[in-house]
Amino acid sequence: MCNLYRMRSNADEIARVFDARNVAGNIPDLPEIYPDQNAPVIRSVDEGRVIETFTWGFPPPGQVKRPVTNVRNLESPFWLSALKRPERRCLVPVTAFCEWTGPKGAKTKVWFDLIDDPLFAFAGIWRPVEGKATRFAFLTCAPNDIVGAVHPKAMPVILTPSDAEIWLREDWRVALNLVSTYPSRKMRSNDRKLL
Repeated sequence: MCNLYRMRSNADEIARVFDARNVAGNIPDLPEIYPDQNAPVIRSVDEGRVIETFTWGFPPPGQVKRPVTNVRNLESPFWLSALKRPERRCLVPVTAFCEWTGPKGAKTKVWFDLIDDPLFAFAGIWRPVEGKATRFAFLTCAPNDIVGAVHPKAMPVILTPSDAEIWLREDWRVALNLVSTYPSRKMRSNDRKLL
């Protein structure tokens, strides 16, 4: 499950690609983003789209201590309350994401990105947390062949800029159609064995 990604673009490029206004200020180079760290997100507001900085990982339910970073069960009431509300959906800008491979104690990082889109997004949701930073998580789906060779359980739901308006504005029954496996042929990896 993806718990590491990078965002090596800058605020101007994110704003240009996703037609958004930057209200986050300077966005530094983020070569490794882990859960509980701040990262840029894009969401819709009345005047259009804005880039803001939220913290990765929803507060966990019950006795769980770690934040919940990935949305897998789209039927769960825990997620549906946000998924069904377009104003609670967001884009998470990404330049690459990582899955780990190898035996425990000797794991290595395998990075994945898109061949034709150096800047893309994960389908995300967000929520305010009283007295704390606003939090986000992103959706996962069945993996494609290239990601599944490393992590056979899931991969992030990848959106291109042309998907943004549907994800951020449409009814859930329409937006749900974007929750699909991204084609392997449009991706690459730094692990030469996967190519």
